[in-house]
Amino acid sequence: MISAQNWADAEQLWDFQQMHHEPRPCSVAIGLGSHDLGVADITADLYRRGMAPLIVFTGATSRTTRERMPRGEAEHYRERALELGVPDAAILVEPEARNTGDNIRLSRSLLAAKGIHVESVLLVSKPYEERRSYATACKLWPEVDIVSASSPMTLVEYVDSIQDPRLVFDMLVGAQQRLFTYPEKGFLIHQDVPSPVSAAYKRLCSDGFTGRLVAG
Repeated sequence: MISAQNWADAEQLWDFQQMHHEPRPCSVAIGLGSHDLGVADITADLYRRGMAPLIVFTGATSRTTRERMPRGEAEHYRERALELGVPDAAILVEPEARNTGDNIRLSRSLLAAKGIHVESVLLVSKPYEERRSYATACKLWPEVDIVSASSPMTLVEYVDSIQDPRLVFDMLVGAQQRLFTYPEKGFLIHQDVPSPVSAAYKRLCSDGFTGRLVAG
């Protein structure tokens, strides 16, 4: 059972994970693969609004997506964007990435191989992974400007769209853990975490929302 305190704590993490950047035109939009086709939806919307002339969808499969996206996250995202009216010529697919670091490195390599000059990246993720994705991109691709974007949704709206609150809470806790532990591993830049956010994270861990924690 998910308590009122659990919801309040998840709201703390949800709000902190979002960067609150204003979308602006960038060299390319990169849609980070996941279980959530909403990332493809908002990436397509940003393309139609003239925020990027080119899209890269990046992602293989994971334990969360191997059944629902058997052709790979990036390919399912591409298919969704095509349904939404994005021309095929405006989409590149990077099908090998299995984590956020891979997403950034492999997308960067793909664009370089295509001879595409990149000065800025519109980085599109799930709402609760904006900050972690941003911190990863800043570490691995520091010479470009990173603008974070995601679907403009509240936590309640997002949970309703996914229909699995425990999965969302687990993912929130997992994203927060990586902000604490990954800078020392060299995976992302350091981010200051307010004490109320740290306290909310610890309470959610204690209450068992640990399904997406990583060892060490």
